[in-house]
Amino acid sequence: MKKIGEEFYIKNCTETAPLLLGKFLCRNINGKIIKTKITETECYFGEADTACHAHKGKTERTKTLYQKGGVAYIYLCYGIHFLFNVVTGPKDMPQAILIRAVENYNGPGKLTKYLQITKSLNEENLITSEKIWIEDSGKAAKYKSYPRIGIDYATEEYKNKLWRFKLE
Repeated sequence: MKKIGEEFYIKNCTETAPLLLGKFLCRNINGKIIKTKITETECYFGEADTACHAHKGKTERTKTLYQKGGVAYIYLCYGIHFLFNVVTGPKDMPQAILIRAVENYNGPGKLTKYLQITKSLNEENLITSEKIWIEDSGKAAKYKSYPRIGIDYATEEYKNKLWRFKLE
């Protein structure tokens, strides 16, 4: 397996989110490398997407979403859990993919706790980092698409987008 390169991350999140399934999220914790298969993703696509943090524009919190694809966007949810997202697309076109689950850790807060992912990794370059990265298994994954969850605040149009992807 090898690290995913820049060309993968510059595509739009709607294209990239299902392609992350079956790939391995890798974390170096004090010299110990943990590799775990990504099993569920969910994408957030631009300022028009009322479920996306960038919906209200660029702020101190959302500035990471406006970077060129290939960096980590990590935020604290409900003051309890850190959530890990992969920024994709070209610079200044805010979009990201929430990693919702990995093997044996179903839930975005559970996986970040397991992998010790905190705000300190926000803006980490996933292409060059030795702390956190994604590797390609070389295998195509079969998946199903579903509506996103936990976005009751979004408009009906965006609540019903099939932008959550799970391995079959």
